[in-house]
Amino acid sequence: MSVTSTYTVTGMTCGHCVSSVTEELTAVDGVTDVDVRLDSGAVTVTSSRELSRDEVREAVTEAGYQLA
Repeated sequence: MSVTSTYTVTGMTCGHCVSSVTEELTAVDGVTDVDVRLDSGAVTVTSSRELSRDEVREAVTEAGYQLA
């Protein structure tokens, strides 16, 4: 089973931002893929289980950004 969710992350301005968000989200248990679109701030997370919004927010905050 694969669960895909899309979130909006604010504050990202460059490739390093994308890398930081991707790294933190990939570290969340169950996450199998992360696709970050810098131009729109859209972050699509694919996981093997349902993720809580708090888990995603915590990872994004750890990377230094905000979940919209």
